[in-house]
Amino acid sequence: MASLAQTHADSATLLVVDDDHDIRHLLANSLGAHGFRVETAADTRGMDEVLARTPVDCVILDVMMPGEDGLAACRRIARRDGPEIILLSALGEEQDRILGLEVGAGHYLPKPCSPREILATVRAALRKRGIGPAPVSEVYGFDGWRIDLGSHELFDPNGVLVGLTDGEFAVLRVFIERSRRVLTREALLQAARGPDSDAYDRAIDVQVSRLRRKLRAGGDEIIRTVRNEGYLFVPRVARA
Repeated sequence: MASLAQTHADSATLLVVDDDHDIRHLLANSLGAHGFRVETAADTRGMDEVLARTPVDCVILDVMMPGEDGLAACRRIARRDGPEIILLSALGEEQDRILGLEVGAGHYLPKPCSPREILATVRAALRKRGIGPAPVSEVYGFDGWRIDLGSHELFDPNGVLVGLTDGEFAVLRVFIERSRRVLTREALLQAARGPDSDAYDRAIDVQVSRLRRKLRAGGDEIIRTVRNEGYLFVPRVARA
C-alpha cells in the first residue's frame, strides 16, 4: 500500500541515519526546508525503530558507523517494495561505490558532499518511486557525459552520478552554456558567481582543476588551458 508521503511529493518522508549529530541536524534542516518530512537516527537501531513506526520513502544512510555499519544495514533493509537508499561514505573509491550499489543502494555519494547534491540525489531517488513531478528538462550531452542543469545532476559515460560542489557545478554550467569559446578567468568567475554559490572565496583555477579531475575519462582533454587567455571547454555540447 502506498505511504501517505507518496500522496504529496513535497511531503515525502526521509530518514537520515548518521552517528554525527551535526550532519543529522544539517541535513534535517536543509531537506526540511524543501518541504520534506525528515526523521533522524544516530544508528541502525534507531533506524529500525523509525522504520517500524513510520512509512519512509528514502533512507540517507551513512556507511561508517559504530555497531552495525551502513553496508550491513543496507543489505538488510533493501527490498523491492522498500524505501530508496542513498549511501553516504568517506570511502569514495570505485570499489567502495560498486559494493554499495551491490548491497542494494540506489545511489552512493562520497563525502564530503553538499546539501544541494544530496537534495538532487534525493529527488532522483524519489522519481524512481514515482514521487514528485519530473523536472523541466535541461539535459545536455558531451563526449558520453550527460548533465541536467535543472536537477543539478552530472552522469559519467557509464551512467554513474558524479558529485560536484556548488562551485564546481556553477563553473561547469558556464562551460556547457559557452562551449568551444575561450573564457578568461574573470569572465568565467563573473558568469559563474550567483546567490547560491558557496565556493568563490577560492581561485577559479582551483574549481577548474577539481572539475578536470572529475571529468577525466579515457585521457581525453575536456577543459583546455589557453595560455595567457583562459580556458576552453573542448567537447561539442548537444541538447539531449
